[in-house]
Amino acid sequence: MYQNIQDFKDGNKNFRKIKFQQNKKRFKKLIKDGQDPKALFIGCSDSRFMPSLITGSNPGDLFVVRNIGNFVAPYKPDEEYHATASAIEYAVSVLEIHDIIVCGHSHCGAIASLYKNIQPTKENTHTIKWLELGQSAKKMAMLTHGDSDEKMKLRYTEKISVIYQLENLLSYPAVKKGVDDGKIFLHGWYNDLENGSIEYYDDESFEFKLLGE
Repeated sequence: MYQNIQDFKDGNKNFRKIKFQQNKKRFKKLIKDGQDPKALFIGCSDSRFMPSLITGSNPGDLFVVRNIGNFVAPYKPDEEYHATASAIEYAVSVLEIHDIIVCGHSHCGAIASLYKNIQPTKENTHTIKWLELGQSAKKMAMLTHGDSDEKMKLRYTEKISVIYQLENLLSYPAVKKGVDDGKIFLHGWYNDLENGSIEYYDDESFEFKLLGE
């Protein structure tokens, strides 16, 4: 365990010596001008999933929110703590972001968990509750791909879940207003970890297509 932390320390040392020096002017400009990201990127916490890497983005380009399963909880105005919701509101109302990307990925542990019989305990209370946000996608997958093999069913669930999260985004007043006014655009993406590709959801043909083609 200690060696893992040491690797991170060494990585930061190399970053300060090389990459930071190479981009020193850019970092100083970002500090001086403040952040003005191009998009809000909602992705999964999976350690194999790297938003900046797969998009080729630079520091300051993406306002990133990551959680288990890249889920978006529906708008719920109460006095509880809502991390993803607050980030969405901040991105839209303060940073005035015009593009919101929800990006799922293949081999997602959260989606796979939907098909497992996980017993609730005191140690997984929040996780079990959070996974409820994927149940609609699972139900749709079972209706349309219930007889398919496990791999196909999981890949379909991962993709259809992205669409449900986009629908949940529209429950946020500021997002809905921005979309209706033509100032905010929602994007559903899917990253295949096996080949690095990204597919986008085309709401006219109702299918995922390769990004950039």
